[in-house]
Amino acid sequence: MTTATLSAQPARGRPAVWPQLAAAELLKLRKRRGLVAAALLLSIAPMLIAYTVLVLLHATNPDEQGPAGGVENLGHSIQVLSQLLVVVASLVGVTAGAADIRAGVFRELVVTGRSRLALFAARIPGGLAFLVVPIGVAFALAATASVVLAETGEAPSAALLAKTTAWVVLAAATNFALALGIGSLLGSSSTAIAILLGWNFAVVPVLRVIRNLAEFRDALLPIALERLQPEALHAQMRTDSSLAVAIAGIAAWTLIPLALGAWRTATRDA
Repeated sequence: MTTATLSAQPARGRPAVWPQLAAAELLKLRKRRGLVAAALLLSIAPMLIAYTVLVLLHATNPDEQGPAGGVENLGHSIQVLSQLLVVVASLVGVTAGAADIRAGVFRELVVTGRSRLALFAARIPGGLAFLVVPIGVAFALAATASVVLAETGEAPSAALLAKTTAWVVLAAATNFALALGIGSLLGSSSTAIAILLGWNFAVVPVLRVIRNLAEFRDALLPIALERLQPEALHAQMRTDSSLAVAIAGIAAWTLIPLALGAWRTATRDA
């Protein structure tokens, strides 16, 4: 669906318009081959490589190398996926938020008469629909391998897999929302991605070890998400922060960037 197609539709008053806008946002992301390739390589490929290596190690030396599946290896996979998820969600969210500005088509979308807030809101389901494929497939591979390859080890239960699925969805959605808000606010993909990756992989690890920051540190998005991770996965950097602080932190890191992105979209010069 192109800008011209949207322009041909009535400006307001049709309930079907907003789903069409969301579908258009999804289509714009799917047409970016570089983004599609990066999302797949950064999510699915590492899971395939990791479990292939674990299977080969167990096959060549079963006495010292345990089965490739089981709860323990699922936990390790989720730790890796949580880091990859930040990168993929940042790429998708920033692209969804800043692509129209970079391509110079934001003005064309505005002059169709659509509400700017509707244009911004449509990026949320469109981006999440795109994101669910690489992240969903990567997690499905890890979950399936953890059960099928468990052999005599402890295979994850259905309840644990359900909780882990919910956690992965939450982590993907919150990181995407943060990236979408920052991308829409700045209007520059390169700057927004640099800020997000630098914050997550350079600044947060430093703040994590400063215990004097107390609840502020515990409310940081990566740490707050770890607090909600299923205990059976034995998160490597689990905190003892309160559940209320974690929930408040996740809500803040999700809603505030979205609000800023919506405000900038509504006030940006066309």
